Amino acid sequence: MSEPVHHPEEHPHEPSPGPESNLPDLHIDRYEAAWIRITVITVVVFALAVVTATASYGIQVPGVTGRIDPRTLMEPSSPFAAPQLREIAPGKYELYVRAQVWSFAPLDPFNPLHIPAGSQITFYVTAMDVLHGFKIAGTNVNVMALPGQISRVTTTFDQPGVYNVICHEYCGAGGPTIGHHTMYGVIIVDPPPAAEASAQS
Repeated sequence: MSEPVHHPEEHPHEPSPGPESNLPDLHIDRYEAAWIRITVITVVVFALAVVTATASYGIQVPGVTGRIDPRTLMEPSSPFAAPQLREIAPGKYELYVRAQVWSFAPLDPFNPLHIPAGSQITFYVTAMDVLHGFKIAGTNVNVMALPGQISRVTTTFDQPGVYNVICHEYCGAGGPTIGHHTMYGVIIVDPPPAAEASAQS
């Protein structure tokens, strides 16, 4: 009669030795670890800066709201043909701006645009000829005016004063930019009537 064969006890929860068990432990050099930490901290700081700029300071990425054929900008059906400031709700306005060498219609330095303090304006900006810049000093408005593209940006003018609109792109119709410095406009934010009356008395 044969005797039973005894097998060594198997422990199913213990990993069986394999080729991977011969690998050395992962080691990160202390300088490499320091740079990994610095990188992670930098990314977190940048993310917080973007959230803070958006939530607290109203900084926004200009949105592309549509396309338009630059050759049709002066047609009567185009909002860029004879653009004017339009009030769409109390204290809220919209303004279509046509950039071309070397002017921003309807923003004329000799005929400034007047708005009351606290006004919110949504700008729709496009270019008729070449690439232009559209920046309003002292605000978050800073967009590129591109032929065929309508860019949209909104800002609120809380502080009374003079706001200069400038082209920050060296624009020219394929030639020298001799008139670039003349491409600007003016927005004047008037104080509220109550503040004006108290200042006069």
